[in-house]
Amino acid sequence: MPQMAPLNWLILYLYFLMIFFIFNIINFYSFNYNIKFSKKSKSSLIYNWKW
Repeated sequence: MPQMAPLNWLILYLYFLMIFFIFNIINFYSFNYNIKFSKKSKSSLIYNWKW
């Protein structure tokens, strides 16, 4: 029935939108960062200003 076409497009839009969000959430939480802490203190940093 042609009258049901807008409802069908709305359901497809919501379906693909939910898949998109779920895919992004899974990718965001599955990636682990390797955080490396530097052992340099702030006093050992040398600021070389060139004015």
